[in-house]
Amino acid sequence: MPDYFISYEDAEKNLLACSAYLAERIKSSDGHAEAMKTIIPRYLGKQNVDLAAELANAVDDPFSRDQLLTMVAEKCAELGDDEYALQLVDAVEDQGMRAQAHERVAVVMAHRGDTAKAAEIAETMAHPDFVYASIAVQQAGSGDESTANMTLDKIDFPTARVSALLHMASVAINDKEPEKAADLLQRAVDAAGEIEHDEEKIRTLCDIGNLFIEAGRNDAAINTFETARGLAEVLDNIHRDFFLVNCALGFLFAGSRDTAERTLDLVMDKTQMGSALLGFARDEWSKDKKEDALDTIEEAFAIVNSQREAETRDRRSRNTLLSAISAQFAGFGRTDRAVEIAMLNPDPNEEMTALSQIAQILIIQKDDQQARETIDMIKEDATRLFGLLGLSDAKTKLGEAEAAATLLDDAASLADTVPQLAARSSVLNQIALRWVDHGQMEKARQVTHENLELITHIRDESSRAVELANLSSVRERSNLDLTEDEKAVLEKLTRCI
Repeated sequence: MPDYFISYEDAEKNLLACSAYLAERIKSSDGHAEAMKTIIPRYLGKQNVDLAAELANAVDDPFSRDQLLTMVAEKCAELGDDEYALQLVDAVEDQGMRAQAHERVAVVMAHRGDTAKAAEIAETMAHPDFVYASIAVQQAGSGDESTANMTLDKIDFPTARVSALLHMASVAINDKEPEKAADLLQRAVDAAGEIEHDEEKIRTLCDIGNLFIEAGRNDAAINTFETARGLAEVLDNIHRDFFLVNCALGFLFAGSRDTAERTLDLVMDKTQMGSALLGFARDEWSKDKKEDALDTIEEAFAIVNSQREAETRDRRSRNTLLSAISAQFAGFGRTDRAVEIAMLNPDPNEEMTALSQIAQILIIQKDDQQARETIDMIKEDATRLFGLLGLSDAKTKLGEAEAAATLLDDAASLADTVPQLAARSSVLNQIALRWVDHGQMEKARQVTHENLELITHIRDESSRAVELANLSSVRERSNLDLTEDEKAVLEKLTRCI
């Protein structure tokens, strides 16, 4: 008989405990593991690492168990309980995952400023480079740049060295030290030259180029993107056009439009070309070249729409791009065109995403009626309700609390139309959280009580435990105690096991 860690007495008085009680008794190994992936992080949020560790260790699936033990070990390191963290790391069975757990715990130690302990662990590791990178970043952040440079010299893996230098450069940019940032970025360029994998080297150079732009060094950014473009041109795989587009946009944002357009001429894939033109259109709009922006985004749509099935390398990326293009038309004030393109999307999920984004843009543009009409075009019930919540959020940001509350009431009244109980529970949680933000605690209580009753009807054991754990987070956020009726519901749930 398996060991259980949640008592019946606790389960009938606490939502999270009830969730864990139900999850412990799930007979399916996969279902048990999936439920614990939701429950254990919530116990960690309460800093209850002992119970979290026991629950993680009881998971039968080896991969999930090791993942969860690593998560608990990281939390222990955050709380300063290093001895327990390392004990949990040693309990990870898979050798590769144990090495990753050691690295992640040491990185946490470095981030909290305990570089000596992090270095001590690094010395025992076969591949300590990312730990040394975190230590160097911490040392530089505390002003000890000479020691940080010595730590950087210990790093053999160039990707880790570049990662550290980019973090240091970002800090320098935020601290308004552009010269220091530029020096660090140039060192990152030199380190990137040592990366053996071409795609990784190009991606890293593009990241460096973008930071050069943030540091106000467009000249250095252009040089970096030119290096990346040269490497991308000779690639003979599907990543070639993606990197060329990144370089083209880099040149554009660095102020070299001619070079950007010449780079774009090298792109063959229509999805990647459309993605680049979307970026060009946004840049033109920001510079008040509105007619040019509209022409460019029309060109982007025409190119992507003309792509035949045989030419399409990644159908999902193409449909996501169409969704982004349709939303951008709305942002440019062309709502009819935006909706037309959204409805042409062959992926129903992307169609609904686009319509939701268009509606939120219309709210910002003060066209409430058309925003609501656009939401009503969404076919799937749960997505339509989440779209209403998006409109409510937009109204909240605009400071229109009454209108936001009206949209929340509408969403709550339509929740029963969602046939999937788990999806309906998720919607109700989101509605309740927004009532909490609005200070409407009684409405939050009403919605969460309705959700608890709903969860009792979910048949799948794992989904029931997961939704109960999600509801527990909402109730904690709202600081609402369980009523006697609600405790009776929990008692009923636990007795059904």
